[in-house]
Amino acid sequence: MYFLGLGVMLLVLKVLAWEPVASLSWWWVALPYVMAVAWWAWADSSGYTKRKAMDRENQKRDARRERTKEALGTINRRR
Repeated sequence: MYFLGLGVMLLVLKVLAWEPVASLSWWWVALPYVMAVAWWAWADSSGYTKRKAMDRENQKRDARRERTKEALGTINRRR
């Protein structure tokens, strides 16, 4: 996501002809997009994306279980 943000920012600055970026080649402006594609390909092929999604689901499940236990009064809350 950071690569896309950087790419959009460079593209806007290039189109608006902001001088430090306007003198850059279009290859430098396109590089963050290429890096984003490479990152997504690696994340999907290595299982990184799936592990992160499973971690979020597990955290939600654990929080839901804790809320249920508190509602039933089976947890001793420290005061």
